[in-house]
Amino acid sequence: MRTNFDFTPYRRSTVGFDRLFDLLEATARTETADGYPPFDIERESEDSYQITLAVAGFRPDDIEIVAQNNQLTVSGRKPDERDDGRFVHRGIATRAFERRFQLADFVQVQHASFDNGLLRIALKREIPEAMKPRRIEITGAAANDRSGDRLEDKQAERSAA
Repeated sequence: MRTNFDFTPYRRSTVGFDRLFDLLEATARTETADGYPPFDIERESEDSYQITLAVAGFRPDDIEIVAQNNQLTVSGRKPDERDDGRFVHRGIATRAFERRFQLADFVQVQHASFDNGLLRIALKREIPEAMKPRRIEITGAAANDRSGDRLEDKQAERSAA
């Protein structure tokens, strides 16, 4: 499977999308090959999302969530435990991990919860009032008043003639 995609033709024919291409290229470089821990991204509504990571074997205090500069980083590290030969097989992953998610502008982390080995992170897009489209009122005479003015002007011209 080819993981490198060349964005050069797109960079040549677009203006102002440098940040988008940089994010796509950075994501392609930093994707972990093993895909650990597995995760889901759900769209709950138009502006609400939830990321669910399967982190079996970790406790909430073994996990750190950091949101900074449109990037969400989830990392986990188990404290060193002695393996005194009790385990015949260890299939539950306890290795350290780090997952990074690029967040769109105005996407904020609402809260995180941990239940049954699943870490859920709720996200919401909150556009500031200054950035939302707003309707601009038009001041002056109403359209109906203008058509009435034209009718009066025509009548005045007829009576003058």
